[in-house]
Amino acid sequence: MIVGRGPMVVQVAQHADDLDRATAFYTDTLGLPLIARFGPLVFIDLGGTRLLLEEAAQPALLYLRVDGLDQQIAQLEHAGVEIVSPPHDIFTDDDAVFGGHWKVESQAFIRDSEGNLLGLVGHRS
Repeated sequence: MIVGRGPMVVQVAQHADDLDRATAFYTDTLGLPLIARFGPLVFIDLGGTRLLLEEAAQPALLYLRVDGLDQQIAQLEHAGVEIVSPPHDIFTDDDAVFGGHWKVESQAFIRDSEGNLLGLVGHRS
């Protein structure tokens, strides 16, 4: 049984063949803060959740919420990032099932420097 406030995601792991290249992608290209690097382990801050980059990790499909999804995708495309799927509306949440102050969720998909698929999520009224 889990006791306390309830389960929270503390860390997710992502496969990286080249830690220097992956670190540069997540910190320089995506602008996420580096927490620390300990030998073959790199930790990136995902808004309070640690992203662990390591060669032994399995690929994970991460979804990151971003502001200005269309603009973010344009900037990433300009930076040479592979856009797998451009922004498209996924659903309309008229009943606020997900508790947001938004109505429409859009998603786009890119590949990180290691070939992992990464979802970017945007919301609008």
